[in-house]
Amino acid sequence: MRTAIVLFTRDLRVRDHPALAAAAERAEHVVPLFVHDDAIRAGANRRAVLRLALAELDASLRRLGSGLLVRSGDVVAETVQLARAIGAATVFVSEDVTAYAQTREERLERELGRIPLEVCPGVTVVPPGLLTPSGGGDHYRVFTPFFRRWLAADLRPVLPAPRRLSLPRGLDPPAVPAKRRPDEPHLSARIHFGSVSPRELVDELPPERVRGLAWRDFFHQLLAARPETAREDLHARGDRWRESKRDLQAWKEGKTGYPIVDAGMRQLAEEGWISNRIRLIVASFLTKDLYLDWRAGAEHFFALLVDGDVANNVGNWQWMAGTGADPRPNRVLNPTLQAKRFDPDGAYTRRWIPELGTRDYPPPIVDHAAAVERFRAARG
Repeated sequence: MRTAIVLFTRDLRVRDHPALAAAAERAEHVVPLFVHDDAIRAGANRRAVLRLALAELDASLRRLGSGLLVRSGDVVAETVQLARAIGAATVFVSEDVTAYAQTREERLERELGRIPLEVCPGVTVVPPGLLTPSGGGDHYRVFTPFFRRWLAADLRPVLPAPRRLSLPRGLDPPAVPAKRRPDEPHLSARIHFGSVSPRELVDELPPERVRGLAWRDFFHQLLAARPETAREDLHARGDRWRESKRDLQAWKEGKTGYPIVDAGMRQLAEEGWISNRIRLIVASFLTKDLYLDWRAGAEHFFALLVDGDVANNVGNWQWMAGTGADPRPNRVLNPTLQAKRFDPDGAYTRRWIPELGTRDYPPPIVDHAAAVERFRAARG
């Protein structure tokens, strides 16, 4: 094979990259390509981390004798145009799970025509669909049995970076600058953009953190099999969600009168990241205390999170709303008790709410006990 294209999406690394490794092994020339997708919108924090990841990827490729070609527009159209212009023999891409990614893959295969598309693993630890329930079905809907199978799975070996890459003559992409270098991104953001390999992390992280990678794989295999769950309940509970623009806006702005909730929402708005515990607290408050639709929360999170990932975001929101893969759908987190447990000295809330304890801080917009009664009555 003379020339191949590797289409990078959210797998922005050279080490443990099955698609890049396959192309490097089989092609004389490899063109690494990334397309800024016009159809995908992201907040400023996520764009900054993406710029950093692209600059790091480009630097890694240049050390191998290559470089990253960056374009903007429709991913399929740009890839097909390049493939035809350089006479590519094959296009390689990593498998992804969202309905949008699956459609992108189908379009690529169709519009490339006689140019083959090879889809490789790399976004997850265990490829979606590889693990299936022994009792039948093509995916797991409960985490615990999935986790047992996941722990016992035979994992593919971690792949080294290619020793050398060569671009076709005449193709000399400019260096990718990091226009604004952010602080070192949280590991979750690195995983989302694929600048670190989730497969490699299994060998490096302590066991208690590996469980988080299993949850990620669980949500990915679920979305791959049920792409409609990005918008639809996995388990419908007959919810008649309230509609209150005022309450939703207070939640978004961190003005609910519950300090732990407000601190989390303000951190999210400024940094594009909050810890998993805070994500659970604010999600419980929206869906249980305010009884507002989880989709509104998921949309807001996805717009702001630096690690905004459709499968994880939707999976976690449905889990907390009690409409997803959760054996305790009516679980409610008490924000006051959560604050006492996880922010006992109030340092976190004071950091994000400087007006706390003054008349400028609003009173609670809802009584927690009454809200819980309302929620449980609505759920029946």
